[in-house]
Amino acid sequence: MQRRVVFDGRVLPYLLVAPQLLVTIVFFFWPAGQAVYQSFHLQDAFGLRQNFVWFDNYRVVLTDPLYRGAAARTLVFTIAVTVLSMAPALLLAVMADKRIRGATAYKTLLIWPYAVAPAVAAVLWLFIFHPSIGVLGQAVRRWGVVWDYKLNGVQAMFLVVLAASWKQVSYNFLFFLAGLQAIQKPVIEAAAIDGAGPTRRFWSIIFPLLSPTTFFLLVVNIVYVFFDTFGVIHALTGGGPGKATETLIYKVYVDGVVNLDLGGSAAQSVILMVFVIAVTAVQFRFVERRVHY
Repeated sequence: MQRRVVFDGRVLPYLLVAPQLLVTIVFFFWPAGQAVYQSFHLQDAFGLRQNFVWFDNYRVVLTDPLYRGAAARTLVFTIAVTVLSMAPALLLAVMADKRIRGATAYKTLLIWPYAVAPAVAAVLWLFIFHPSIGVLGQAVRRWGVVWDYKLNGVQAMFLVVLAASWKQVSYNFLFFLAGLQAIQKPVIEAAAIDGAGPTRRFWSIIFPLLSPTTFFLLVVNIVYVFFDTFGVIHALTGGGPGKATETLIYKVYVDGVVNLDLGGSAAQSVILMVFVIAVTAVQFRFVERRVHY
């Protein structure tokens, strides 16, 4: 017999969900509504009044070569961080799922980086790859490589990708490990008895059974790259050199906070929000078909 919770009154259920609804409205829907409203207005030079300009902010943003360049960099940045954060996490999870000595300590150490704030993670990598005081930065220069991410845009993007990926590996590792532990061991043992090697067992049995977890992490990581990497970029390169690491989310900050173009910045945030929603919808529409539940 299954027990169910029954509320006598109709008010109590609404009171229980009211705090979460209030947080969602105040911190999500209200800022989003403000951004949409601001995107249709243009402030005067002194910020005293606003003029309704219809879709002029969107037209200016979409025809701006700098915005298109930021969009291209964001695409490359998203693919690189997603791959470099999910692939090592899956490898580490497979290794941690085995019966090894000190497995508990091994798993705990791999989860710790997720507790590090994005700005702190950027500072850690800055001290590692700084051309003057960084351990690896000095070593690379001693090997004859001209290393200075403050002047070289490719090196700056490489460093930002490493820092953002390292920050997300532990999160992906946690979910991959949980997915691996949920797979029934008799299924894998039966494949081993039939003569399937470790590689064949992984690609034919384990990885397909991990497809729900992989799909979930794919969606989460893309959203993470678009929005949560601002702290890493801001602390590590500040969008430079020469806008080489200025992604879409960082351009929203530069145009809105630094350049005080509130209308254009709001239009960029709305475009980014719509784009991420569209990408997520496409993933659920086409990628989820290959997911085996």
